[in-house]
Amino acid sequence: MKKYVVFIISFTIIILFSLFGIINPSFMDEQSSNLHGFIIDYFGWLYHLSAFIFLVFCLFLAFSRYGQIKLGKDDEKPQYDSFSWFSMLFATGMGIGLVFWGTAEPLVHFTSPPSHITPNSGEAAAFAMKYSFFHWGLQPWAIYAVMSLSLAYFAYRRDMPPLISSAFYPLLGEKIYGAPGHLINILGVFATVFGVATSLGLGALQISSGLQKLYSIPEGITTILIIIVIATVLYITSSVLGLDKGILNLSRLNIFLAFILMAAVFMIGPTLEIVNIFFSTVGDYSNSLLEMSLQTFPFQGYDWVQSWTLFYWAWWIAWSPFVGLFVARISRGRTIRQFILGVLIAPTLFNFVWFTIFGGTALNMELTQSLGLSAVAVQDYSMAIFAMLEHLPLGSFLSLLTVILVIVFFVTSADSATFVLGIMTSQGNMNPSQVIKVSWGLMQSSTAAILIFSGGLLALQKMSITAALPLTFIMLIMCYSLLSALASEQLPKKP
Repeated sequence: MKKYVVFIISFTIIILFSLFGIINPSFMDEQSSNLHGFIIDYFGWLYHLSAFIFLVFCLFLAFSRYGQIKLGKDDEKPQYDSFSWFSMLFATGMGIGLVFWGTAEPLVHFTSPPSHITPNSGEAAAFAMKYSFFHWGLQPWAIYAVMSLSLAYFAYRRDMPPLISSAFYPLLGEKIYGAPGHLINILGVFATVFGVATSLGLGALQISSGLQKLYSIPEGITTILIIIVIATVLYITSSVLGLDKGILNLSRLNIFLAFILMAAVFMIGPTLEIVNIFFSTVGDYSNSLLEMSLQTFPFQGYDWVQSWTLFYWAWWIAWSPFVGLFVARISRGRTIRQFILGVLIAPTLFNFVWFTIFGGTALNMELTQSLGLSAVAVQDYSMAIFAMLEHLPLGSFLSLLTVILVIVFFVTSADSATFVLGIMTSQGNMNPSQVIKVSWGLMQSSTAAILIFSGGLLALQKMSITAALPLTFIMLIMCYSLLSALASEQLPKKP
């Protein structure tokens, strides 16, 4: 019983939450809205500041003397080659959200920017691209890096269980195996379940929109539930197959499909404009990174920051236990410097290219052809990419490829999360039982379906922001704990 105390407590509480959502969805939506409003009003600044702190912390470690420390024994080699490592990193860390927001977010920022920017203007387009880069750039991956680096260090360097609580050994000692440690791990489970449920909900909404666009299948809760059920069967099957057979192969397929879709849109879309948008936005992002990291538009536009930037930081934080543990699992044998630079740079550049190709193409269409894509995006985020693709040659084929990509992302993300939740609730067992993995697989899908049923996309966003608050405090303390542990390393002195 003691072995599964985290599983029993967290699973029971989430079941009660799910039952409450089924019995009285309107009341649950009302209460989650009140809690969400309180957190945003009083702690929104904390999300914003914490994301910047995590980035500074990662850069400090990468370029400090601690960067030479291996996540494992000194003679260990990386378990996975760079391509396989990056494939799993990318598919797990961003996945569905990248396809969902890649076209929609720049369009929505373009037509609904903060109040001090003229909507539907060239200035608004530049702002839209810059902040899309910001929301999907270095900060999200720094959040992931803090969590995964801490887990990998204590698990592979100090031979401790791969649990969030292990990262607090320098501060709590043996208490990590008691109630304080259990509480930390339970909070990590909550954040993971609701963070992943948000992505699964987005994926189900986008698959439904794609099927409606391609085959006139009516959208609605019934269609979404059918999609979730089918995807659940697929990702539980993949999870049962294991990491090397299931997740690794799906991750490679993700990268392959994503590159095909990107290359196709790049070649048949406004190619030269895409190139110009990329370099211009990279420059704008680089010049404005510090300003954006601390800017909340307190005098005009703070409501925009609440709706977008703060939601994203909370979403990434909520995802960090899941992504952190999974990335730690596949990163054994790399040095801290290799790990941080790999996690920060490669996925960030990929995201920049993705947003430039899809968001930049859509903005170019809006400014040159006035196709009404922004109106579509504002009305239904999930339809934005399909509305853009239909104005390109081979639009139907590209839309079908997009739906397939989202399905594979859906399965990969949920598969990885099922695996990670099993580890988190089995005292760090890297091969959790099939019963526990299947249980969490069913729970994730049920939570996503209930949140959609009770309040749609807004309910998903609210729960992400709520679940991330206690985890933010945990991660800030984790930085200090990790630094304390690294300071005790016996490193060779410089000649």
